[in-house]
Amino acid sequence: MKQKFGFRQASVFVWQYWKQVPWLLSGAFVTMALATLCDVFLPVFAGRLIDSLADAAFAERAVRIDDAYWALAAFVGISAAFHVFREASYRFWIPLATVTMRRIVCDAFYRVQRFSADWQANAFAGATVRKVSRGMWAYDEFADTIYIGFLPAGIVLVGITANLMVHWLLMGVFVLVAVVIYLLVSVLLVALYVAPSNAIMNKSDSAVGAAMADAVSCNATVKSFGAELREDRRFFDVSDLWQRRARKAWSREINSGTVLSVMTLLLQGGLLSLALWYWSRGQATAGDVTFVMTSYFVIHGYLREIGQHVRNMQKAINEIEDLVGFEKQVIEVADRESAQPLAARGGAIDFDGVTFRYGNQEAPIYADFNLRVGAGERVALVGPSGSGKSTFVKLVQRLYDVDEGRIMIDGQNIAEATQESLRRAIALVPQDPALFHRSLSENIAYGRPDARQEEIEVAARRAHAHDFISRLPQGYETLVGERGVKLSGGERQRVALARAFLADAPILILDEATSSLDSITEAQIQEAIEELMEGRTTIVIAHRLSTVRSVDRILVFREGAIVEQGTQKELAALRDGHFKELLEMQVQGLVLDDG
Repeated sequence: MKQKFGFRQASVFVWQYWKQVPWLLSGAFVTMALATLCDVFLPVFAGRLIDSLADAAFAERAVRIDDAYWALAAFVGISAAFHVFREASYRFWIPLATVTMRRIVCDAFYRVQRFSADWQANAFAGATVRKVSRGMWAYDEFADTIYIGFLPAGIVLVGITANLMVHWLLMGVFVLVAVVIYLLVSVLLVALYVAPSNAIMNKSDSAVGAAMADAVSCNATVKSFGAELREDRRFFDVSDLWQRRARKAWSREINSGTVLSVMTLLLQGGLLSLALWYWSRGQATAGDVTFVMTSYFVIHGYLREIGQHVRNMQKAINEIEDLVGFEKQVIEVADRESAQPLAARGGAIDFDGVTFRYGNQEAPIYADFNLRVGAGERVALVGPSGSGKSTFVKLVQRLYDVDEGRIMIDGQNIAEATQESLRRAIALVPQDPALFHRSLSENIAYGRPDARQEEIEVAARRAHAHDFISRLPQGYETLVGERGVKLSGGERQRVALARAFLADAPILILDEATSSLDSITEAQIQEAIEELMEGRTTIVIAHRLSTVRSVDRILVFREGAIVEQGTQKELAALRDGHFKELLEMQVQGLVLDDG
């Protein structure tokens, strides 16, 4: 069940950032409070100014003019002080806001980067980006609502109500009751009437971002099937739903504003009627009536915005909820406090009594699994889909923690090593490499960002990538596009191989690393791959069994267990063996394809 999220949780989230810069925070709030106190006392001097002028005979004006000038000077001085303190407050508030927003978005990025592989697989990248950026701006709205909205309004309402009570108790009580009712109605309207619609609208807003990112990132697939109109219709349906929900949410905001406007009119009528009643009884002067009228206008100026502030607050709370959720999301695979860098040398891998299940599965994929891969040994993993080959590699990289047992590299438990050091000891060449929208040099040097340009070019030559890179207009400075979309599949794979050459890690993982290459190019770089494997512990995930001839040992997986192991010649000779069965199926497939 989802935990209820509200003002308290959002306030705790914001406070943890504010308390990091106490001098900016205190400077901003103190100067804003001083500016607001000027508004509280402004009606007092406005009333005194009118009293010094009202009903004065001509002969008395010379005497009263001094009082009038003093009242005017105080009135102007308070107005000037208001602007000075207000401007000073923003000099504190702007740096507080910018440093906080930066820290919020950086913290969110930090955590999202470290969420589990399962979380990444289940989250839309576009929706995640939208949640982070929207949450950052939601903080801005939340903080501004407190600082520019609630803080000054609270000071003004308390101060002026106290002023009125000192002069006329009944009038002060009337304002107090009216303001409390107004605030209560504002909160109830937002919480029960406006907020639910805003929350639904925000979900549709995230869905719009997710749908757009999904289609744009897969545009090549869309084009290959001529499915632009189909994707248009899908996106239009999502955006239509957002439109309907947004119209409903915004209409409710207008309706609540109408109710609050009626309430301010009732406050105005009641307050001024009381002032006239006191004047008619001789208990109030013209200056007193001016004091009351000015007080009302000040109160109204703040009350008029209270409803909007409450709506903004609830909207910000709804939108900041995702960031709070990211903060509370458990980082499932985290470095232990005592974690030390992995000192990988030969790259020997040991699975010792490993039991592991994915979170959505009841039965473990590995149960008391044991295996040793010697330092420098070349091992191929073969077997049908779902047999445990990819899981083996993910566990070696510690993308998941095992439920029982341990995985050792060179005698060190990888759960007790830092993840950065572990993964720097492993060079991975996936079947479908994803590149960053950065230069080719940066992509090749991603595993060794301090590499010199000469080293990058040597790695590219060894991967047979230098020639095609040299033909590009910007050469190694060419930007490859999102996920490397500007390159062909074979070019991306050669860049990934160059990256592995440059990383020079003791453990090499090849996930059918030549699958996207044509036969000529595959033959060209097979020798380079042989050179790359030399002296390194190599794990080859083999989908095409023709690629496992040069390994030292083949492990045949089935349902999370190794059912056969040996060289290709040994396994092919086994009667009714699993490897022989897989080999015959692939041979039959090739014959059928040729036919």
